[in-house]
Amino acid sequence: MKLLFVSILAAILAVGCVEGRRGDPVRQESGVTAEAVLPITGTFINLAYQDVRNLYTNPPYIDNTDPQMWEVKIREMKEMGMEYLVFMAVANEGRAYYPSGLMPWQYPSWRKSPVDAIMDTAAELGMKVFMSTGWAKDQDDNLRIPAIKQRQMEMMAELAAIYGGHPAFYGWYLPVEDCMGPVLTDYAVDAVNALTARARELTPSAKILISPYGIFNSDFDDPRYEQQVSRLQVDIIAYQDEVGCVREKYPLTRLRENWKKLRAIHDKTGVEMWANCESFAWEKGTNDRTSALIPASFSRLLSQQAAATVGGVDRIISFMMCGIYENPESQYQLGQPHWSGRAYGDYMAWLVGDSPWKHAEGAWLGKYGQPATEDPADTLWTVYEPGTHEVAISIPDTEGSLLVRMLNCCKDGIAPPAKLFLFASEDGEEWSLTGIKDSPAFPNTNHDAFVDCVLFEGLVPDAQYHLTFTAASEAYMQYMTATD
Repeated sequence: MKLLFVSILAAILAVGCVEGRRGDPVRQESGVTAEAVLPITGTFINLAYQDVRNLYTNPPYIDNTDPQMWEVKIREMKEMGMEYLVFMAVANEGRAYYPSGLMPWQYPSWRKSPVDAIMDTAAELGMKVFMSTGWAKDQDDNLRIPAIKQRQMEMMAELAAIYGGHPAFYGWYLPVEDCMGPVLTDYAVDAVNALTARARELTPSAKILISPYGIFNSDFDDPRYEQQVSRLQVDIIAYQDEVGCVREKYPLTRLRENWKKLRAIHDKTGVEMWANCESFAWEKGTNDRTSALIPASFSRLLSQQAAATVGGVDRIISFMMCGIYENPESQYQLGQPHWSGRAYGDYMAWLVGDSPWKHAEGAWLGKYGQPATEDPADTLWTVYEPGTHEVAISIPDTEGSLLVRMLNCCKDGIAPPAKLFLFASEDGEEWSLTGIKDSPAFPNTNHDAFVDCVLFEGLVPDAQYHLTFTAASEAYMQYMTATD
């Protein structure tokens, strides 16, 4: 057993419950520490089973057109704090999920359509809906093909006639998910603006949203980047953060700076900047249509929300909460068995200010000192070889809590210790066990790198503490304190 003395140099801050999570978020200026992480207030809604990615989100063995199911799911989204709903698509493979005159219906003609069920329930709950213009054919719609572009225009006109005056109708989601990097192409800008122009004719007051990808390889220093963003005639750009897609080995490390660079651009354009924080991980390979989407650990999602908040986004939505983070008590429980319910429980605990999650949030906001990042090369980590370790903990001269941050990066052979033991002594001779904590142990970790946390509360300054754990593999640890 190795004894290591760790002096915790941390800011000593009184941490109160976070209030007003469900209210309208106020954007923080980039580079300024936020008081609280923005909640997720919008989710994409996927209606169709398209491939194995939807195995748990839209299981092929249930009726995904059932209006009663969607009425329940929208109420559940409202309970999670969702204000905005974004239809991914309202037609697929030539069949509509709404009462279309352009194509056959995917649902029985005698029954209410799933789109109507969602719209009516959203209106009842005061929620806002972005209507999709897809798919003209399927998820691979290519607007370079004239027939596809024409069909999306026809769908927009039909949808505007049916839902343009609906109280839940807020705007349009244009499913033109082009790559932002290194610089958005002229074709992409022109395609978006063509749809936008038609949307303005049909529904002049509607908001228009796009959700592109590619900020991981964007060339923000190229003057054309800002020029192309400025040319977009949309109201909102909800950038995919691409953490779920794992475009880089440690995507969160550069993402934090990229948000700030985007904020500086958007301050000049007047276009709202939203974050689309990806809530999913992959059951098998990444970005593979034969691999199911499963929930990421909320430890990871919280760090995504924190990065977006500090980076200055106006709002956070997600692809997606519905079907990924699922209420385990739901009459229509979707998602990965057990773990979607666990992720939901963790998110809801954070939302109401649960102490361990509150402290994990505070760490990402820099309230207790500089947090170590998801990159194992970060020198703020203390690295332990496999084996049993005993760490002497020095706490401030006031009663407080010990937050143990642990890197979870299975792809690099790094995992948190399964269990931590805290011992206390008044004289350094007689020691008593004061706390045992299990690591979160969320299983969907094949491709991710994120930080798990364990909190020990009620530490007093006149006692000595030792933290003991056995590492089965390399363990990367950081210790922070906060006053209670």
